[in-house]
Amino acid sequence: MQKNRSDWTTRTKKNTIQLAFWTLTWIVSLVVATFGHLFLWESDSIISIIAIFINLIIGFGMIVANKNHLKGLDEMQQKIQLDAMAISLGVGIVCGISYSLLDQTNLISYDAEISHLIILMGLTYSAGTIIGRIRYQ
Repeated sequence: MQKNRSDWTTRTKKNTIQLAFWTLTWIVSLVVATFGHLFLWESDSIISIIAIFINLIIGFGMIVANKNHLKGLDEMQQKIQLDAMAISLGVGIVCGISYSLLDQTNLISYDAEISHLIILMGLTYSAGTIIGRIRYQ
């Protein structure tokens, strides 16, 4: 029994490290793709397309690492993650569409930006994870 627990702990740690690596790599590639044309290659469209494509590929790697991480969790941790993701997705879709409509109908004086939606979804996911952990302790 102790051996299985040790194997599970080791596998979970490995999956978490891989997810952290892919997430950090994706963030770095996103920064390069976002700001590279301003500071590194002076608006060269071909290099910008390559940077965005690399970011996309790394993003898919991050998705696979996230899937592997989730598969390696125990049932309770999977449920907490699934609930937090479901709430985040729902809030993102419902609030995102309403936010876009506010922009389209000029009821807000600024442009609706995707970054605002990403922040909202990140906060919702974080809150869902924290609340889930508290609920199932």
